[in-house]
Amino acid sequence: MPKSRLRRRSDFTPPPLRVRTDARISRRWVAPTMVTLLLLGLVWLVVYYVTEGDLPLMSALGGWNLVVGMGLITAGFFTATKWK
Repeated sequence: MPKSRLRRRSDFTPPPLRVRTDARISRRWVAPTMVTLLLLGLVWLVVYYVTEGDLPLMSALGGWNLVVGMGLITAGFFTATKWK
């Protein structure tokens, strides 16, 4: 019976080392902006409910005050995804 050819394996070469950057650190504006948006949305909704929409700007918006407050809170959550 004929002998099979031996397959030569090349020597293992490890992948090149990655240069680690500080990608884990957030920018300085992310955390304060996130907290500001979340608190501003919460304060907007609380003031709207406490004053029953009697403030000049809030009475002009009517039911859209809920959209404004929830929009600010949503923007805060989207900013929170940038925080590391």
